[in-house]
Amino acid sequence: MRKLSKNPLAIGNLVDEAIHSLFDSVEALSVQGYNEDRQVIYWNKGSEVLYGFSKLEAMGRKLEDLIIPRYMRESVINAHSNWLRHNIEIPAAEITLHDNRQKDVNVFSNHVMFANQYRTKQMYCIDINLAEIKQAQAQVTLKDNIIETVFEAIPDLFFLLKEDATIIDYRASNDKKLNFAPQQFVGRLMTSVLPSEAIAPFNECIEQVITRGGVSQFNYAVNLLEGVSHFEARLSYLKDNQQVVVIIRDITEQHESAQIIRKHAYYDALTSLPNRFLSLDRLEHMIEESKRTRSKTAVLFLDLDDFKKVNDSLGHEVGDKLLIEASKRLSCAIRKEDTVGRLGGDEFIVLLHHIIDEANAMDIVTHLLHIFTEPFHIDNRELILTLSIGIAICPENGKNASDLLRNADTAMYQAKANGRNTYSFFTDEMNVIMLRRFEIEEQMHLALERNEFTLYFQPKIDLKNRKVMGAEALLRWVNPKLGVLEPDEFIPIAEQTGLIVPIGEFAINKALEVLNKWQLRYATTFTMAINLSPRQFRHKSFLDTLKHNISTLELDPKLIEFEITEGVLMMGKSYIDEALNELREIGVKLSMDDFGTGYSSLSYLRHYAFDVIKIDQTFVKGLPHNKADCDLVKATIAMANSLGLSVVAEGIETLQQLTALEKFSCDFAQGFYFSEPLSECDLLAFDKF
Repeated sequence: MRKLSKNPLAIGNLVDEAIHSLFDSVEALSVQGYNEDRQVIYWNKGSEVLYGFSKLEAMGRKLEDLIIPRYMRESVINAHSNWLRHNIEIPAAEITLHDNRQKDVNVFSNHVMFANQYRTKQMYCIDINLAEIKQAQAQVTLKDNIIETVFEAIPDLFFLLKEDATIIDYRASNDKKLNFAPQQFVGRLMTSVLPSEAIAPFNECIEQVITRGGVSQFNYAVNLLEGVSHFEARLSYLKDNQQVVVIIRDITEQHESAQIIRKHAYYDALTSLPNRFLSLDRLEHMIEESKRTRSKTAVLFLDLDDFKKVNDSLGHEVGDKLLIEASKRLSCAIRKEDTVGRLGGDEFIVLLHHIIDEANAMDIVTHLLHIFTEPFHIDNRELILTLSIGIAICPENGKNASDLLRNADTAMYQAKANGRNTYSFFTDEMNVIMLRRFEIEEQMHLALERNEFTLYFQPKIDLKNRKVMGAEALLRWVNPKLGVLEPDEFIPIAEQTGLIVPIGEFAINKALEVLNKWQLRYATTFTMAINLSPRQFRHKSFLDTLKHNISTLELDPKLIEFEITEGVLMMGKSYIDEALNELREIGVKLSMDDFGTGYSSLSYLRHYAFDVIKIDQTFVKGLPHNKADCDLVKATIAMANSLGLSVVAEGIETLQQLTALEKFSCDFAQGFYFSEPLSECDLLAFDKF
């Protein structure tokens, strides 16, 4: 504020009622007058508002007792005295005074000193209230502090640019994420600090936000010392300031997490091959491209032959390693444009792109079969694994992914039926086979309730006296819709669906009831042989049901003979040992069925305590003319005798076969030569003994 003249006469003239009247009308300014003793001689309306003292309350009171804080009083008195005696002015300053409630009042204070007409010195103070300014400053400081705190807490990089992309400011909590030293950013073009591949998307985004507004973004990657980092850049335009804000965020962790999620969603965890979802998605794209280019696509459905035996006998860890090695072989055997995927378990899919014809697909299939002739080396074991391959061609065998996959699967089952380690192209006739399978499965669910299952019994003859010594129980199914179904057709389906458990329980119960009736009628002892399936054998209720039936019917356990195939023995060593030991404790006999057709029959004879060996009819059929069959059967009987085991030969159809078996000292025989399978009624009336 402009200071008043220090001429006493001039000042005396100014300080009159008119000036007081002017100050009285101004509430925005606080004006106080003090005499040489610092007593109030003037107190305007503005002072009343600012300090809370009325004019009446203020008049005559000393300055230091009125609005001066205690810690300032001595310095204020000294300053006023120095001005009076030594003409040392009190400078204008921002100070903090007190109001009538002893609360702080921030003011900017100007002071003037003059003499009135009586040559008495008077000091006038003109105070400007700084409360609103202080509040505004505090808000600005608070906002600045908040912004700085946010910048420090958030790992993002912030850049402020001109419209031409020149950097005018930046913020970064972590300078390690910057390609340049922080002080080198200001004045540079943003495009000069971005990697080359990010320049084009940046230019596109900045043009977009300037012309259209809103927010635009792009992603880019940078090779840093610690590896590749991924970033997301967001741009926004401040129209009023004609400036662009760029926020850059490190999204490396999110990118890697997304990659992991994508891998789990689209790739098999064990083999890293495309999974079912991704494989079928690629197949759909191949089909669409084939339509445009009028080319063909082939779908190969692959199943590893006897893989379950590896899993059950050697464990899942070895099985997993074998799957990994198999997937590597498949991947190396196909063309770059083709796809190998894992559908699940030991099933794989191969998609052949742009093939010319069936011959073109067959070349690749033949190569796949060939590369699996080489043994796999897993944990110091040499394992042979073969493939069964079903082939479906687009568009002949289907025009969408689901149809092609289903038809290739059907063709694969035909390859299995053809002997495995081979391939089969899909044909329309195969659909008839699959429809038959579906119908069997559908009808089987209610077959027990409708009493459609029954047992037939094939007599077993003691070759020493040509008398009946027992029978084998054979399951039969007659369905009103499907007619008579052979066990070879429905038993595998029952095994796969799990229905073999209740069906098998029915067979055991019925066979033991018939055995009891048979013995009571003739007052003699017969044996009853009953087949056990793998799933039925490991079911938890099997042994309890068996014990209950033996006890209820008061049967001698030694007259019950369970025929067990190699498939049962390969379910798992620990479980098999436990179950077979319990069967031995019950006292039933164990027979190895279809001896000679499996890979490990001899090793199982050594490991498990069997009572009977059953020679498969495929070897009996060649007697007595096929020397190899004769030698095998003769050796088997001799081996069994040396081990103390009984031998049953099945499938006897001619006298020559019977004579040869008697010559080899076979114990028992069964087959059409003696009798076809008999119903319960016919068995009880069978008198050929």
